[in-house]
Amino acid sequence: MAKFVRSSKFRHVFGTAAKKDKCYEGFQVSGNSVDSAYCAVNPKFIAIILKSAGGGAFLVLRHDEVGRLDPDHGRVGGHKQDVLDVAWNPFDDNMIASSSEDTTVKIWQIPDEGLGKQILQEPLLTLEGTSHQRKVHQILWHPVASNILLSASFDPMIIIWNLETGEAAVEIDCHPDLIHSVSWNTVGSKIVTSCKDKKIRVIDVRKGEVICETAGHEGAKPQRVAFCSELNYIFSVGFSKMSARQYAVWNADTLENLAMEEIDQSNAVLFIHYDPDTKMIYLAGKGDSIIRYYELDKESPHCHWLTNYSTNVPQRGVCFMPKRGCDVSLNEVAKCFKLVAKGYCEPVSFTVPRKSELFQEDLFPDTQGDEPSLSASDWLDGKDAEPKKISLRPGGDGAAKAAKKPKKGLGGLGKMAPKKKEAKADDEEAELIETVKQLKLKVEEQEKRIKALEDKVGH
Repeated sequence: MAKFVRSSKFRHVFGTAAKKDKCYEGFQVSGNSVDSAYCAVNPKFIAIILKSAGGGAFLVLRHDEVGRLDPDHGRVGGHKQDVLDVAWNPFDDNMIASSSEDTTVKIWQIPDEGLGKQILQEPLLTLEGTSHQRKVHQILWHPVASNILLSASFDPMIIIWNLETGEAAVEIDCHPDLIHSVSWNTVGSKIVTSCKDKKIRVIDVRKGEVICETAGHEGAKPQRVAFCSELNYIFSVGFSKMSARQYAVWNADTLENLAMEEIDQSNAVLFIHYDPDTKMIYLAGKGDSIIRYYELDKESPHCHWLTNYSTNVPQRGVCFMPKRGCDVSLNEVAKCFKLVAKGYCEPVSFTVPRKSELFQEDLFPDTQGDEPSLSASDWLDGKDAEPKKISLRPGGDGAAKAAKKPKKGLGGLGKMAPKKKEAKADDEEAELIETVKQLKLKVEEQEKRIKALEDKVGH
């Protein structure tokens, strides 16, 4: 018998927008034309790049600072020109990097209580000098090593910074034209890039050498790439000669094309979010009102469309929460924050419907935690390591417990803000909820046994 429906536990994933009282509003999103998400999120804060005059700035909000923004709310405003990208440190939820048209990259420390009405203008560290000569449009933290940061500029240059010394550790100069996007592999030994010359390149980061390259999408508009190391794939989005949007799947070792499909005729550049735990791809375009999600597979055709989340309002930018910040009690497999041009940020939860209220192990395998696997010096010396994983099971070694561990900082450049006791309280509360659920199940079983025995004695 032919099998018409592909089996997948994520086939019924659906997106739900937060109610208005759980959204953020009252700010002006940057109007810069660079291809940027304009926001970044972690389990504590959301950062939003603002439209500003007389220097670049971005907003940092705690997750509970919902509703209309106080006009006097603080912001980070230390750049001389527009901020183009922001990225939270995956190993320290209070540390964020920003890049700007002023050719610099700055590292900032955000207090646990947020900014309040403070205007933060003194960074922990400024990365500048003769390295980047033009505006820096993308920054990425290393996936497993602490205090390693990548920046890509209009030079076009890619620089790997050692934040412990504040100096450029590696300079990669192998692109003849503008770099459209960069993505690390899981262990941080390679990157994949897309360029205005329409080529996709896999690069040995420490050596700064191209391992392999291939012609990507044929269209002239920007294309973007993502390393999907768990499947040894590279996923890309771009345009055909006829300007139709496409996605493609490539072999990460040889860059052999495994699949290429047309999406639609829109002209918006798509941004890629890859979830290594579920092997799902989320595609969101600036100016679109749709977020598409797909599932990658080892078998041909390698990429399967699941469904779309759509609204009536076009998005200006989208950022995704790290998996350790998702609510597993709601079976939330992904959560994004959607910016719209009018100054409104809307959280969207992607959940899988299940009847059971117990922890769903198949939906939530161990995920990357907030502890680095290597130091900056170890990685620069040539060592590689897999990410340190944590369990998302309530009461286990999940994000709340991991957040209590002390951070080392940037080689003494900044003193970390003391951690509060919120993580411990959240951990204990989650464990208590799980215990109560298990006790309820046991009580129900005992009641059934008692009823059966009473019926038996009655007869």
